[in-house]
Amino acid sequence: MDQATVLFVDDEDELREALAQGLELAGHDVLAFASAEEVTGKLARNFYGVLVTDIRMPGTDGFALMKTALDIDPALPVILITGHGDVPLAVEAMRGGAYDFMEKPFAVARLTAAIERALHQRRLVLENRVLREQLGDSASLAARLVGRSGVIERLRATVHALADTDADVLILGETGSGKEVVARALHDEGGRKSGPFVALNCGALPADIIESELFGHEQGAFTGATRQRIGKLEHANGGTVFLDEIESMPLELQVKLLRVIETRSIVRLGSNKEIALDVRFIAATKDDLEKASEEHRFRQDLYYRLNVVTVAIPPLRDRREDIPLLFHHLAREARARYRREIPDLEPEMLAGLMNRDWPGNVRELRNVVDRFVLGLGTGGEAGGLAAPAGDGEALLSTRVGDFEKALIAAELKRQGGSIKATYETLGLSRKALYEKMKKYGLARDVAEADF
Repeated sequence: MDQATVLFVDDEDELREALAQGLELAGHDVLAFASAEEVTGKLARNFYGVLVTDIRMPGTDGFALMKTALDIDPALPVILITGHGDVPLAVEAMRGGAYDFMEKPFAVARLTAAIERALHQRRLVLENRVLREQLGDSASLAARLVGRSGVIERLRATVHALADTDADVLILGETGSGKEVVARALHDEGGRKSGPFVALNCGALPADIIESELFGHEQGAFTGATRQRIGKLEHANGGTVFLDEIESMPLELQVKLLRVIETRSIVRLGSNKEIALDVRFIAATKDDLEKASEEHRFRQDLYYRLNVVTVAIPPLRDRREDIPLLFHHLAREARARYRREIPDLEPEMLAGLMNRDWPGNVRELRNVVDRFVLGLGTGGEAGGLAAPAGDGEALLSTRVGDFEKALIAAELKRQGGSIKATYETLGLSRKALYEKMKKYGLARDVAEADF
């Protein structure tokens, strides 16, 4: 994100110049104006900065200017100042949407502190908007299944092809590889997205209540059934049922699930009435169900019924080239979640990331990223991210550098040479991108207006 800007409006020349100079000495970029009319053209929904304005001015006053700014973006921080302030005026200002209110005279340090708080809030607002846009537009699949490796591109293509069908799907993947992410993508990208997505972890449901949870029951069906209960399968009508850890489902219940999948109907406990279902089934497992069926730990007929369409999720160790991009993606999410700046990721740290086996896959990487953004690592350790010592470390760092260079070059090409789009997509600052381009000898061909 570019350097923030403070828009400062005051009709008193000496005060305007003095405060603008004080804010610049405090490290802020300041644009100073003598009237509200001069500043309105600088306001926009994507404006990264804060508006500081005097209230009592000739022509358009500060209240009117604030209303104009908040009409453009209700989340834009506005700090009002006046030499004629009183408590009722302060209350009116805050009710009108002001971020803060100050009465002249005041110390520059006090105004600087308020501006820095406002800019922190503004940055979070803009970042969250970007994340929501990424998850809500046509690129949402790429935002969910992050990576540019061949295996992840094939996975996205498979999900895209299956999403708009009603075919039942079996998802295979190791712990933490993203099975539920894929299941939700199949649901959200298809025609059932307006219906419910009901996720059930078959390994987490107690055996004595799992049947009632799935099928529901009638009043008096068993001791304690004091009222009718709609089961999860019936609740999912019109949508998708996701059965995670399907290998953990008791054998006796697998028979009943097989019948539900084949007939698309259920019978509540304590009832003889069949209820038709309009649902899509997506099951997920980390086990080899074929082997489990041969060992009589999983019903063979249910395995064959689920195995019509299978989606395999690659483990993270099989797509190591996606780790830098995944890391930056998860770090941006963590930054918005924890309201912390992302520390610099040193090449040695990246080498350590690339060299790990990641038995916990993306879930494990997310935990490491969270600790990193929270600042729980220092120096080369960075929360356990250090590369292993040894003769191979230099070679590994070289390979990581080669990959980083290729990643930046590919993104520059994809963005048509746009520096701004490239550093925003990669989660870097403009300065960091320039330094890496200089380090790797990457040329740029972009107009200064793009900055």
